[in-house]
Amino acid sequence: MAHSPVIEQHRVIIPNKHGEKLVGILNESGSREIVVLCHGFRSSKEANALVNLAAALEKASISSFRFDFAGNGESDGSFQYGYYWREAEDLHAVTQHFHESNRVVSAIVGHSKGGGVVLLYASKYHDIKTVVNLSGRYDLKAGIEERLGKDHMEKIRKDGFIDVTRSGNFEYRVTLESLMDRLDTNMHEACLQIDKECRVLTVHGSSDKVVPVEDASKFAKIIPNHKLHIIEGADHSFTNHQEELASVVVNFIKETFQQDKGTAS
Repeated sequence: MAHSPVIEQHRVIIPNKHGEKLVGILNESGSREIVVLCHGFRSSKEANALVNLAAALEKASISSFRFDFAGNGESDGSFQYGYYWREAEDLHAVTQHFHESNRVVSAIVGHSKGGGVVLLYASKYHDIKTVVNLSGRYDLKAGIEERLGKDHMEKIRKDGFIDVTRSGNFEYRVTLESLMDRLDTNMHEACLQIDKECRVLTVHGSSDKVVPVEDASKFAKIIPNHKLHIIEGADHSFTNHQEELASVVVNFIKETFQQDKGTAS
């Protein structure tokens, strides 16, 4: 009877360029290649989609690393609204750590805000050939009013910040600086800088109420080497479509491996 390889989970701490500790879980399945998984807004490495993707990658004998951005989950730092580019720098600290350990980061996968982060990373660093954007937002000027209210600009200019509450409980503070950081982040311009050798997959749910499914088609129009997969009936977090999500993502990543082996041979 064949034994399946033993999967090991290691807690790994990687400092970012601000000296903050980023905490992550390495699912070690023996492959030299590693897929890095990035969470969304006010989420963490324990998000269902990331945990399930790590398990699906394990089955395909591919190692993965899921981590908390600074100010989220177990990582150091205070939570900030916006800061997409700063999270792209956190991701760079992670990819550099693995390159220095003689591993190959073969793909970066991001959900929601993390989807934006992996695309920004690809637009700047050009060192990862496979990028997966799950439910990412195309226009970062959209979706703000729903969270901060109609008159958010007047309020924030007057007080310097807005405190976001849910059911009367304080959730997080949005400063003018962090709001402007988001408004000044241009996904369209960044996506035009992505190499045509870089394979990009966008997966989006047709019933996403957080980020409209139309955003996925906008990415498809401007990213040169792009594949679009809409999951019918899926919500923003693919709550009832985890298996389809995992199979689409893992197959896309495996295709890249096969293409790389084909060009190497």
